[in-house]
Amino acid sequence: MNDQTRRVAIVTGGANGIGWATAQRFAQDGYGVAVADMDADRARERARELAAAHGSTHVGIGADVAVEADVRALIDACVKRFGRIDVLVNNAGNGDQPHPTLQQSVDAFDRLLGIHVRGTFLACREAARVMLAQRSGAIVNLGSIAGLAGIPHRNAYGAAKAGIAAMTRSLACEWARDGIRVNAVAPGYVATELVETLERNGQMNLPAIERRTPMGRLARPDEIARAIGFLASDAASYITGTVLSVDGGWHAYGAASD
Repeated sequence: MNDQTRRVAIVTGGANGIGWATAQRFAQDGYGVAVADMDADRARERARELAAAHGSTHVGIGADVAVEADVRALIDACVKRFGRIDVLVNNAGNGDQPHPTLQQSVDAFDRLLGIHVRGTFLACREAARVMLAQRSGAIVNLGSIAGLAGIPHRNAYGAAKAGIAAMTRSLACEWARDGIRVNAVAPGYVATELVETLERNGQMNLPAIERRTPMGRLARPDEIARAIGFLASDAASYITGTVLSVDGGWHAYGAASD
């Protein structure tokens, strides 16, 4: 049964990491949450966890955001289930090729841009069809410090996140008078399961990152989720077109060494 008054949030890539922390944050705030993830079984499991912890109705939906039909089906399923969409969080993504540029493949490059840039575009476009009819809504995209600064080897990821920042500003200006706000967060390094795996595999030097970060540590996923929740909330009612760095001062730091 649809609840036309309860706020609804979609979180893509919502089964793990920042996405899962964000889904939990919205559920705690009383939203009906649609957890979207390529792993449909995991998404449904997460929705059940939200219902058990916070009550009410949540849904898990399998979707590849780079596939137009999947994104349309995701939005349609949410509207059918909840009757509205108030918040879209474009969190779905994948990692860069951990190789020097000359060893990187075009296929992997294209796949990353497809998920991050094409996926963000598709989800924004389809969710906006609903939000424009409502004349209300908030979209929060996931950027990164990699889209604001040069990080060696992170060609596709940096390009994708820079593109998302530009798209955020463009959509914000287009829809500002239609009741839709569009913002982004740009996290620094976050203590997710993926980062822990990269460290174990020798692909990431966490002590060096902590020394380089003015606050001296990685972010917790819930700290990024709180920033996302703020930008989506009425407390940010006059904020649109902004890319908010949530990086412990990483991007601001300009000294010669750590």
